[in-house]
Amino acid sequence: MTTASLKADLANANARIGRLAGHNKQLERKLSEMLGEQAWRESGLGAPADVDQLQRHIASLNQQLIDLRTQLEERDQDLAAARAANGNCSRV
Repeated sequence: MTTASLKADLANANARIGRLAGHNKQLERKLSEMLGEQAWRESGLGAPADVDQLQRHIASLNQQLIDLRTQLEERDQDLAAARAANGNCSRV
């Protein structure tokens, strides 16, 4: 290898190191931003990401609550009927 080719290789390696260092700083900055946003959301201090989505979820949960209460009432009625039938059988 000649001195000129070694100098060219060194210059190329230094240029690549510079590009990689710049890319590394860019990735660190992006990671820092993402971690900051995540911490902000998880802290509860940030505004909800999508209020409409949350309202739809609330409506869905309210409907589930109504359905479960209806099922509970039906089971309570079935249980009361079974208890009444069981009480009538023991008296016979």
